[in-house]
Amino acid sequence: MKFLGNILWLVLGGIIIALIYYLVGILMCITIIGIPFGAQLFKLGTYALWPFGHKLVNGPDEPGCVSIVMNLIWILCGWWEIAIVHLICGLIFCITIVGIPWGFQHFKMAINSIFPFGKKIQ
Repeated sequence: MKFLGNILWLVLGGIIIALIYYLVGILMCITIIGIPFGAQLFKLGTYALWPFGHKLVNGPDEPGCVSIVMNLIWILCGWWEIAIVHLICGLIFCITIVGIPWGFQHFKMAINSIFPFGKKIQ
């Protein structure tokens, strides 16, 4: 069921979401200052490829001081807009009964896109 959900996720726009994450991550990595943010976008892009059966969890000894500060900078730089986009997509998918699992994946991605530092894919 997870495999089928992931395939349908890719067909219904998951591949586009992942490509956008990767593209913006590459653009962020052009500057040295943006590399930590680009790395988080790569992590979110990988999670966006196969969200069913995976989750983002806190790493060992996380959240630490550096993760908290970087998450704060992440929010202040305007990356919270990613969460709003995922919330809107989740609401659109939840309009129909068939789209509820994909809507829930968008809600999970919205929560994880607010505080990505210190998380790992499990």
